[in-house]
Amino acid sequence: GKKSEKDTRHYEFDLSSSGLQYEPGDALGIWPTNDPELVKQLISTVGLSGEEQVTIPNAGKMTLFDAFLRHLEITKITPDFVKFVQSRTNDRTLDRLLLDDNRAELNSWMKARQLIDLLIEYPIVVDAEQLTQVLKPLQPRLYSISSSPKAHPGTVHITVSTVRFQCNGETRRGACSVFLAERVKINEEVPVFIHKSPHFRLPDNPEAPIIMVGAGTGVAPFRAFLQERQAVQAKGKNWLIFGEQRAECDFYYKDELEALRQTGFLHRLNLAFSRDQSEKIYVQHRMREAGAELWNWLEQGAYFYVCGDASRMAKKVNDALKEIIRQHGGMSAEQSEAYVQELVRQGRYMRDVY
Repeated sequence: GKKSEKDTRHYEFDLSSSGLQYEPGDALGIWPTNDPELVKQLISTVGLSGEEQVTIPNAGKMTLFDAFLRHLEITKITPDFVKFVQSRTNDRTLDRLLLDDNRAELNSWMKARQLIDLLIEYPIVVDAEQLTQVLKPLQPRLYSISSSPKAHPGTVHITVSTVRFQCNGETRRGACSVFLAERVKINEEVPVFIHKSPHFRLPDNPEAPIIMVGAGTGVAPFRAFLQERQAVQAKGKNWLIFGEQRAECDFYYKDELEALRQTGFLHRLNLAFSRDQSEKIYVQHRMREAGAELWNWLEQGAYFYVCGDASRMAKKVNDALKEIIRQHGGMSAEQSEAYVQELVRQGRYMRDVY
């Protein structure tokens, strides 16, 4: 919606002539090209022209401009690149960040800026070959697929939050999410592949209940799961716990999900919109509120799925799950831990986290 603080988009790709096939739970890999304006800015910042000849492993000789555009990771900062800059500047701040005890601070510092910011803040003199040798190869980005091939034959859908943030008074952009949002045109070909996720699958038994916990674009694979279960007329109960910032503008796939709830196919839909009240409410709070029923579903053989942020959301959900098992299953902390491990062993607790 217009008032959202995020730019989240739904993309559909035509696979009809590609030979690619996928299952719900898989991810779509996308090979982006880098932002040409960022490439020019980076080259200018290190005092090069872009016409310098460099050799890229497995790709051969090319200009520095082409290497930056198509072959090298030029947004993310790595510890190796921080070391590279520190060795040429002898800067004390960078020296301190690189100490083993400061790893968490270094990770936070790198996440808040891009390569261009590091080079602006700590200017270095470097030749083109040295620069390309210390940069990592450009990697594909993986996005959880948000469609079922049974519901949408010949196409694949993804749900992507466009990454933009401010640093040094400039807007920094995610390599692939902004490639999709700003540079790819309708009906243009994009290099994609299917990344199989054998450990994030629907139950073999269509009568098994499923509980799906997703925050933000973490709803994506669960849209695919619901489409698939509907297409095969699975009798098992379906429960989705979804969270975002505001119901008015951040309720992704609202019409579809509410229609599924109204028909009774989506047996439960619990929503956690964190900014709609003074006290922030997240998916783990909704889990605890419905703890008794969640425990009953687990005891009935339900499969439990989580999709979203690995460092915060997935950890909080895991903690809430163990708390629910302790409280409603009458277990000790050790017994609850063992119960969760048994769910994992049985393939009934699956996570797609990033």
